[in-house]
Amino acid sequence: MTNRSGCATVDTPRPIAPRLSHGALVVITVFNALSALAGGIAILAGLLPLPPSMLEGSPFDSFFWPGVILLFVIGGSQTVSALLLLWRWKSSLLWSAVAGFGLIIWIFVETGIIGGSSWLQILYFATGVAQLTLVLALLGVVTRRPPSAPALTPPELPPVFGNSVDEIRIRSEHG
Repeated sequence: MTNRSGCATVDTPRPIAPRLSHGALVVITVFNALSALAGGIAILAGLLPLPPSMLEGSPFDSFFWPGVILLFVIGGSQTVSALLLLWRWKSSLLWSAVAGFGLIIWIFVETGIIGGSSWLQILYFATGVAQLTLVLALLGVVTRRPPSAPALTPPELPPVFGNSVDEIRIRSEHG
């Protein structure tokens, strides 16, 4: 393939819509921040009717520390990430990755302690994964394949123990 001046060009993977990816990352991060802040405040203020039996077998005897962690660790990291994304700081993607991993870890720990009993756990796990995926897209790790790039094909494998696929097929057809 050549460009207008006749020079050879190489098709390289292209980032996935950087402006759209950045906008989606901002929306998801703001959503996660507001949800974690509201949830942490609601837990600490006793506005959520959470039964103490949910904490049986956990290291907590009340919802105070889970509320503090949700408010300050999850909500705080998501809020810092959202602000840095809006201000377009260079470290914003690092903060977004940390906040996304933090949210995923929170959901895993929560599920391990109280069990998987809420659609909200699925929702917030999905937003954490989406957050990390968008960070990878903006870093260029996840890219679109150029239209002229060949699709991936499996490599040719050597025969295993002297049996190629054709030999096995012939043997199975002829008994």
